[in-house]
Amino acid sequence: MPPRLPRLTVLLSGSGSTLQNLLDRCADGRLAASVVGVVSSRPDVLGVDRARRAGVPVVVAEKAGRSETAFAAARGWGADLVVCAGWLHLLKVPPDFRGRVLNVHPSLLPKFGGKGMYGRHVHEAVLAAGETESGCTVHLLDDTYDTGPVVLQRKVPVLPGDTPETLAERVQAAEREALPEGIRSVLSCSGLKPGG
Repeated sequence: MPPRLPRLTVLLSGSGSTLQNLLDRCADGRLAASVVGVVSSRPDVLGVDRARRAGVPVVVAEKAGRSETAFAAARGWGADLVVCAGWLHLLKVPPDFRGRVLNVHPSLLPKFGGKGMYGRHVHEAVLAAGETESGCTVHLLDDTYDTGPVVLQRKVPVLPGDTPETLAERVQAAEREALPEGIRSVLSCSGLKPGG
């Protein structure tokens, strides 16, 4: 029998482009893992459609009890790791998942992190501050916004004439590589021996 692949639960709040990246990499062997479930904070987003098209079960965790619902679903799916992929809500990480929840943030933390700093808001702030570089951070989640231990960072230049959209394109390209690398790193440290 082939070895059991590490099991990922993905949390999202929007289009699911990060989910799709992970699904594609799992399917073609670049990430030796399996997405076993998706938790969405909204029922009506493209990420839910992407998951269902891929045959991945979906749980919607709206408002009250969002963290409890998300982690109950992850336990039910036997998740080894929970990956926040555009999840826009504060999570309370239970003891059994400490050190097993990853997030990717579109800046070089600790700069441009915290409540309300996501997506376009981050890129606008980077440009307004006159930064010469930006990037992304893969980090372990704790119970506050964007403060958990950093797993890795990838830098991209801020170019003259950049708009939030053009900067976002480069940061998102970095995220597509950094998040799978961060997943491999955390799984390897946990002894689950991912490949790819």
